[in-house]
Amino acid sequence: MTEHSKKAPESNAPPGGADAPHAELDDMVASTDSGARKPKGMPGKLLVSIAAVWSLFQLWIASPLPFIFGVGVFNATEARSIHLAFALFLAYMAYPALKRSPRDHIPVQDWILAGLAAFCGAYMFLFYESLAQRPGAPLLQDVVVGVMGILLLLEATRRALGPPLMIVATVFLVYSLAGPWMPGILAHGGVSPFGLINHQWLTTQGVFGIALGVSTSFVFLFVLFGALLDKAGAGNYFIKVAFSLLGHYKGGPAKAAVVASGMTGLISGSSIANTVTTGTFTIPMMKRVGFPAEKAGAVEVASSVNGQIMPPVMGAAAFLMVEYVGISYVEVIKHAFLPALISYIALIYIVHLEALKAGMEGLKSTNPPKPLVRKVIGFLGGLLLMMATALGVYYGLGWLKPVLGASAPWVIAAGLVVVYLALLKVAASYPELELDDPDEPIFELPQTRPTVMVGLQYILPVIVLIWCLMVERLSPGLSAFWATVFMVFIMLSQRPILAVLRGKSDLRADLREGALDLWSGLVTGARNMIGIGIATATAGIIVGAVSQTGVGLVLAEVVETIAMGNLLLILFFTAVLSLILGMGLPTTANYIVVSALLAPVIIQLGQQNGLLVPLIAVHLFVFYFGIMADVTPPVGLASFAAAAISGGDPIRTGFQAFYYSLRTAALPFLFIFNTDLLLIDVSPLQGVLIFIVATVAMLIFAAATQGYMLTRSRWYESALLLLVAFTLFRPGFWMDQLHDPYRDIPPTQFVEALGDVDADTTLRLQISGLDAYGEPMTTYMTLPVPDGDSGQERLDNLGIELLVDDGKAVVDMVTYGSQAAEMGFDFDQEIIQVQAPVDRWTKEWMWLPALGVFGLVVALQRRRRRREKAPVAAA
Repeated sequence: MTEHSKKAPESNAPPGGADAPHAELDDMVASTDSGARKPKGMPGKLLVSIAAVWSLFQLWIASPLPFIFGVGVFNATEARSIHLAFALFLAYMAYPALKRSPRDHIPVQDWILAGLAAFCGAYMFLFYESLAQRPGAPLLQDVVVGVMGILLLLEATRRALGPPLMIVATVFLVYSLAGPWMPGILAHGGVSPFGLINHQWLTTQGVFGIALGVSTSFVFLFVLFGALLDKAGAGNYFIKVAFSLLGHYKGGPAKAAVVASGMTGLISGSSIANTVTTGTFTIPMMKRVGFPAEKAGAVEVASSVNGQIMPPVMGAAAFLMVEYVGISYVEVIKHAFLPALISYIALIYIVHLEALKAGMEGLKSTNPPKPLVRKVIGFLGGLLLMMATALGVYYGLGWLKPVLGASAPWVIAAGLVVVYLALLKVAASYPELELDDPDEPIFELPQTRPTVMVGLQYILPVIVLIWCLMVERLSPGLSAFWATVFMVFIMLSQRPILAVLRGKSDLRADLREGALDLWSGLVTGARNMIGIGIATATAGIIVGAVSQTGVGLVLAEVVETIAMGNLLLILFFTAVLSLILGMGLPTTANYIVVSALLAPVIIQLGQQNGLLVPLIAVHLFVFYFGIMADVTPPVGLASFAAAAISGGDPIRTGFQAFYYSLRTAALPFLFIFNTDLLLIDVSPLQGVLIFIVATVAMLIFAAATQGYMLTRSRWYESALLLLVAFTLFRPGFWMDQLHDPYRDIPPTQFVEALGDVDADTTLRLQISGLDAYGEPMTTYMTLPVPDGDSGQERLDNLGIELLVDDGKAVVDMVTYGSQAAEMGFDFDQEIIQVQAPVDRWTKEWMWLPALGVFGLVVALQRRRRRREKAPVAAA
């Protein structure tokens, strides 16, 4: 995979990926992500120019420059309007209307539709002041533009994303208008056509709502950053590093595919593009070491789709969660990181088990052999050096910034450039990485050290991004802006500097190549954003209909009736609905729709059933099952892309990928019931312990589902392993069976209970009252004990007055703006149950018997493996 890689004669090429029609694959990715149309001549130049202008516009509004120069300052609504205008215009230019429509030129009708769509999208910007002067009172002109805009948006959605999202949005529009004629509990007062258009197109409650705002402010910049990083060569670098590190192990190409897809997922928001980018190289090599076509494709699909659950981008969902959940971006990343990492580790282990079952070997490595001790010492040494460097930089900058004052940013930037130049000096001493020809199989892996050292500069922009997000606590948009600026600097400078250091400089040609890479990255970033911009706008129609009609409350009643109040069934139905919607919706739109419809349902019904689930856990739950739809037959597009490379059957590839992804499907159910996995309210030391135990549990779960650990498992061994994995993941379940975690206190003694418990205690209350429809309802809530020296003082600080009479405790008054009001206490609610935590053994004690059972299974399998090997040795 480098200059010194050895290649076999072409006649020895294995069947599979090399034979896949690359044009068809490129068309599949383009039609899904960036538009299949590639017009020639002036229309083609106009298309890429407008795409590049869109990228430059997004960089401009994210930067501090408009405020410095006082030019080009747009408020949030104006920016969203311009953003949608670009997306709509490019959608009609880049996406053909039908499969038989021309790809090499743009028909006249599409020019007309693109212009009209762009005007309707920009209407909020063009007429912002006049619209602000007559809120809620649209003119006939406003309504006409709104109707045209919604129709053109729906058609753009059909072209860019397929019919499903368009159909779902249309159903919600019809539901908004036809409320009085709906049957039973689905009926509502209805919305007038003028009211519908005003709400959906002329306010920030519908199309121009939060989802489009997140696309405008954050998502575009991260997609652009990923596109620039890939064009600079980072995508190729990640793939080659993964192969040089892991390719020689048992089933090595599959392990390398998992790691490469994980690293590519850091910069890619598309599971299909990730599958094709890495799969073109990984799938043929997996087949070479013995993986069947379907399994090779399935490994790539499972690892590529999981790229979307990997922070920091998470297929754009991370930024939407910031807005919907109401927590910081850093908190979202913290909660999402552990399950994603565990899932990837488990997939590597699944690949290892497949290699063991089939007796596979890795590819030949050119690395000089090293004893295991030296490998471990080298790894630990590198890890300690990275940690020491990170600590030195963190505390060094913490000391320097107050000393340097206003000049600190310039000094830090200069230091960053010095580090960059030093890394280029290191890279120049090794052969340049080349793009491999996927039609020629690789029989020998490159050496690790030269491969790693030649591209270390690509990690710097990622460090800048993480530093701005995690340490400087800048907004995601501004963090991505500074990382992108540094990325642009690298793209323009790395070629000429490396050429000078290697002694073969051609300054003009090198600068031109860098500029072309930058231009290509700007265009690719914008084209990759067309579908996301359209999806977030169309999903806004659904969110707007939910807020305008109150269908969310109706849906909660419907789901509760179907699930008969059982929380596990509710979660199961939510997972199934996420999968069904995700089969036709892109990840971002699917997350918006399902979180808007079902996240509140799970929260509400969970409270009524005594399970108080954090909002972030519910949003991650629906997000995980939304991305699973890219795997699941019959519509899993990533599975079709992988099958086109492997030559396998796409449906069988999809089912195999789903089987490999069972660990991803299990995680959401686990962290709903055990929020420790999301690092909620745990200390750093607890977090490390939870990571270790949860990783072991997931590996045991993988071994149970694969039917193989040290040797092929008996059915009862697989059952025991599943039991062990469940206990390690959720030890509280068994501890609750042994000892109730709460003691009941009579509601009439609520005040006394407040005075008796410790200040850092949390009580559980069951409340009965009336819901928003005036119907009786019962719910649970947690109550952090307020400050105060007595029970009555704590009750006063809580902000409620209780009326205790006839054995009942009824809320008589709630202070406006108090803690009680924020929690949802209301007049005339009755406290029907008070529970205080009790002292008991910590739930982690249940890990000990689980590990004992695991040791038993290991002993059984070791003994059986020795017996199986004995006849072979004798022979």
